[in-house]
Amino acid sequence: MQDYLMTLLGGLAITLQLTAFSLLLGVLMAAGMTWVLERRIPVVTQLVQLWVLVFTGTPLLIQIFLIYYGPGQFEWLKAGPLWPLLKQPWFCAVLALGFNTAAYSTRLFKGALDAIPAGEVEACRALGFSAGQTLWMKTRHAARRLVPAYSNEVILVLKGSSLASTITIMDIMGLAQRLNAQTYDTLVVFTVAGGLYLTMNGLLTIGFRWCEKRALAFQS
Repeated sequence: MQDYLMTLLGGLAITLQLTAFSLLLGVLMAAGMTWVLERRIPVVTQLVQLWVLVFTGTPLLIQIFLIYYGPGQFEWLKAGPLWPLLKQPWFCAVLALGFNTAAYSTRLFKGALDAIPAGEVEACRALGFSAGQTLWMKTRHAARRLVPAYSNEVILVLKGSSLASTITIMDIMGLAQRLNAQTYDTLVVFTVAGGLYLTMNGLLTIGFRWCEKRALAFQS
């Protein structure tokens, strides 16, 4: 079992990289899309709503396959400047995970903003705040309340990163599948792999609970 653990730890860095870069991409995209929804920009708002609908309404595995295998079906993409990136499994996995979490995070961010009491918004208007200043105030207050919900999204992205193994990425799950094919010791191999994911999720949960206590201290 110790040998299995050491082998699987070889994929830990890739798992964490996939998760971190996907979350970064997702947060940046979600922030932009939430801003569009708040400002209710014509046409763009409908496009954002369609994006959220598509990426929250279809399985992540299908999204990974479409983003990885799809571009290769178009000669103009293969001849374009982005092809060196689009043919890389790691890049496609980050795109798929990032696009997926961006859609779910947009829902979370918009919901947190909508939960701001109307009285606070009216107070901003009474004080002569501009629309941008009012949105900034709402964002600051929403961010504090967002921690519990967003912690679940982070954990889901970490677990979802295991699907990247389906496009040849040697993360923890990819190494587990290869190790299982070599040893046929299925129960032990995947138990160890599951233990690694469980440990990481546990550490994330502890960290977010600490952040939650600090973020919501103003309510106590």
